[in-house]
Amino acid sequence: MIFFYLKGPFHEFLAKKRLEGKIIGFVPTMGALHQGHISLINAAKQSCDLVVCSIFVNPTQFNNLQDLEKYPRTLDSDSKMLEQAGCDVLFAPEVSEMYTAKELELKALGQEDKSWMEGKNVSFGTLDKVMEGAQRPGHFNGVAQVVSKLFRIVRPHKAFFGQKDFQQLAIIKSMVNQLLINVEIIPCPILREPDGLAMSSRNVRLTPEQRKIVPAISQLLFKIKELQATHSPAQLKTIVSEQFARQTEMKLAYFEIVDGETLTSVNDFNQHKEVVACIAVEIGSLRLIDNVVLK
Repeated sequence: MIFFYLKGPFHEFLAKKRLEGKIIGFVPTMGALHQGHISLINAAKQSCDLVVCSIFVNPTQFNNLQDLEKYPRTLDSDSKMLEQAGCDVLFAPEVSEMYTAKELELKALGQEDKSWMEGKNVSFGTLDKVMEGAQRPGHFNGVAQVVSKLFRIVRPHKAFFGQKDFQQLAIIKSMVNQLLINVEIIPCPILREPDGLAMSSRNVRLTPEQRKIVPAISQLLFKIKELQATHSPAQLKTIVSEQFARQTEMKLAYFEIVDGETLTSVNDFNQHKEVVACIAVEIGSLRLIDNVVLK
């Protein structure tokens, strides 16, 4: 596996590979890798000639500075995991490689930098205003900012994203369409632990006691999927609310049943082609998200 820290040599290396006719697959990550990430590498290997992974803990998508500081950074073990998985290239830049001082200053001031839009009036409509967007203002601007930068550096033919971050996936698809970026976005299924918990880099921060409790999140989603045929969205939301009203260890941040494309609330299953149940739960200082496709 070839390792790059600097975007200049990295960009030049990939430019040569494109001239050789190689199909480049890209998996952007923030590190603290787990088998969910490796499943994306495996998916890329199946349809691409060269698999590139990036590891970059992106400061502009964090609302909470403490969350940024506590985010696990495990580059050595991540590198070994990627090499064993057959990843071809790793790009792990420093913050100074990805952001100018002005961009970081805007973030520190709580202002959204729009330079990634390349002069276009990019609008996500309601996509970035519901669920995570409603509770974490500026988060998705930071996501779009860094992913657009990475796409310009890597120029991949295909990019692979996990469906656990369903709202993020919708934002990235919208960004690619509006900026006319020539990349195919490949959604990949959620990978789960044997007890159903969705794999996440944040799971390592759970205490042993919390780890015993959190599988209830996915179990509740699976129950909602079973009940979907006989219950309305409003009834399903009531079931979830009542479940968490009896729960003291975990707090429900939101539970939404949304259209799979627009992320608008669903009131009638029959009026939508794809419907997804999305949940966010707070336990201690951690926030866990999950989702399940209902239709």
